[in-house]
Amino acid sequence: MIGISTAILCSILMPLVGILGNLVLRNSINLRDSFTFLVSVLTFGSVFTVFILSGGVQNEELSLFMVLPNLDIAFKVEPLGLLFALVASGLWMLTHLYGIGYMRGNNEARQAQFFAFFCLAIFAVMGICFAANMFTLFLFYEILTLSTYPLVAHKGDPLSVSGARVYLGILLGTSIVFLLTGLIWTYALVGHLDFVAGGILNGKIAVGLLPILLGLYAFGIGKAALMPLHRWLPAAMVAPTPVSALLHAVAVVKAGVFTMLKVGVYIFGIDFLAESGASQWLIWLAAISIILASIFALMQNNLKKRLAYSTVSQLSYVTLAMALATPMAAMGGGMHIAMHAFGKIALFMCAGAIYVVTKKTDVSELSGLGRKMPITFIIFAIASFSIIGLPPFGGSWPKFLLILGAVDTGYFSIIAVLMISSLLNVAYLLPIVGRGFFVKSKDGLDLKLIHEAPLLCWLPAAIAAGTCLLLFFYAGLIQDFLRPFAQGSI
Repeated sequence: MIGISTAILCSILMPLVGILGNLVLRNSINLRDSFTFLVSVLTFGSVFTVFILSGGVQNEELSLFMVLPNLDIAFKVEPLGLLFALVASGLWMLTHLYGIGYMRGNNEARQAQFFAFFCLAIFAVMGICFAANMFTLFLFYEILTLSTYPLVAHKGDPLSVSGARVYLGILLGTSIVFLLTGLIWTYALVGHLDFVAGGILNGKIAVGLLPILLGLYAFGIGKAALMPLHRWLPAAMVAPTPVSALLHAVAVVKAGVFTMLKVGVYIFGIDFLAESGASQWLIWLAAISIILASIFALMQNNLKKRLAYSTVSQLSYVTLAMALATPMAAMGGGMHIAMHAFGKIALFMCAGAIYVVTKKTDVSELSGLGRKMPITFIIFAIASFSIIGLPPFGGSWPKFLLILGAVDTGYFSIIAVLMISSLLNVAYLLPIVGRGFFVKSKDGLDLKLIHEAPLLCWLPAAIAAGTCLLLFFYAGLIQDFLRPFAQGSI
């Protein structure tokens, strides 16, 4: 019978097989894409095997080798990491199918190279999910940055290259200047970087210095797109839409807020953060990011940029959850990683489907398209309802838990922030649907030539949107699964 350690290694290493397959089969298009899809299925199967064998917790670490004393490349199972691994590997299957439809529909060049780097990014994500310490997580975090740079720059035109440079510059800069400094400081204080129940810093650092160290982590985790270090995310929207889906749902930004939560719970410890008051400044910065990013989203005419600023806002929900430093908020943050992933990936897939058929990218150009692409726009509406937080869609539960976390800490003004954010979500998402169905086209687009996108451009989005509905009714199971994480257990 396969053991947990073997299943973890298979989960991490399987995407590397996909890289090899894309290189060897680069000239056999159907075989190449089918092989990569098979690899994505096997990756999800490996993660699911970890889930079945472990139940979400593994007491023993899988240590590969020691780099420095008490600084190993090591892996371990804990609830939040396993949930993220299930979401990322599951959405990889949908994203790959969508990527096939999109890349072929647009006759994109260098598709084998594109999917090979995609596999490398998933390899990095799996390493992040199962990392047993911040050192291991940091290594895979950087691999993720480097592997997604070629995807952002894939088109090779000046705009794409410029956007990719902004992407790489901010993410590498924040990691080297802030995050690495924080890791070195923590290692000097504690002597290790292991993820430990209750955190590792209590009694190791003066309370007055704690907000400074927290700031190094908060701004060093650039993938969380906390303002004002968020510009890389809108800049990266020059990439093909499957990359946008990867950035916003499967990998990059989720790796950022996942790391933020892990640091809060297992490095600082939520009890220590709450008692010290070290995260109070971060509560307000996250709240400001939530509102400002929503306002910026409302101002964007380009559809993908509007969705990008929406993501900046939604990511700050998770940062807020960590900063509130209560078990209820931590559960809400963990749940939001999963709920937001399915809603946002569906929205980006719909944006890509519209582009494949019409080559339109601006919201103002979508008038009347809903009557010709009803499936795409209905999917967009369902995913929007989840992002807004309307029942019966999964996105409603994380906001509810965050409200309870705000009540627990006495930050009642945060409830107003969350309510205003939901109203702004309505303002920048639902008019897109309304314009598609109820506004006549005036830009000369011949709607008689418009039809639904190819099956692989809308079916994965439909599955993701359907999952938003399904998750509403199973949110209790996710909450129970995350409870040990939120309580600081591992």
